[in-house]
Amino acid sequence: MAMGVCLSQCLGVSETSKPGACFRGILEGEVRAGSGFVRPIGNGLEVILEPLASGWILRVLPMGVARPAHDYAELATPPYQSVNPLLISTDFSFRAQDVVAWNPREFRFAADSGTFHQMLTTYEEFARGSSGAEAELAALASKSPDGSMQILDAHFVPGTADQAKMAAAVASHLSATAHTVEQPADGRATALGRVTWMRFRISLELPAGFHTDPAMRLEHGGCR
Repeated sequence: MAMGVCLSQCLGVSETSKPGACFRGILEGEVRAGSGFVRPIGNGLEVILEPLASGWILRVLPMGVARPAHDYAELATPPYQSVNPLLISTDFSFRAQDVVAWNPREFRFAADSGTFHQMLTTYEEFARGSSGAEAELAALASKSPDGSMQILDAHFVPGTADQAKMAAAVASHLSATAHTVEQPADGRATALGRVTWMRFRISLELPAGFHTDPAMRLEHGGCR
């Protein structure tokens, strides 16, 4: 037990100073439709599964400050305002079964406020149509630590619509993901259906110097 606590508290000091040393932080939990999930990860940040009418959105946000207009995972995980692995939802014509079948989901996140504000400034330049801003933003995102979210089990009411082309491009692992198909409570099926519950595992690359929350479970290796 003492070794595990020390590893969490010392990450970024002695352990990450070793050449080739690499750690990932692991979070596991479950959510029901309409409920959310919040856990601190360190560096003053927390991971959130924020409930939406259509499902959830994964966010990384600073703790104890006014919420910014953009979050630390959003700016590091393009495309923006489009189909995105951070959206665990039936937006963009994804049926509930497609939401579960896009598994796992890979994303990136800014690991500190300095990197985030650099991304935010570049994003604002990109939004204004500044030449070169898109390439600079892509370069910043590519250097950011990676994360993944794996759905371990899910319950959903399936949608009756045909699979959308963009869903077909990413939603290919339904048969490999534990799931339970439910019937609609009122007996009326809908085009997109609804995910009613899921259990998940989030894995985050922890860069050197990241002050990890002591409660975070850590694993060696797995970083790129």
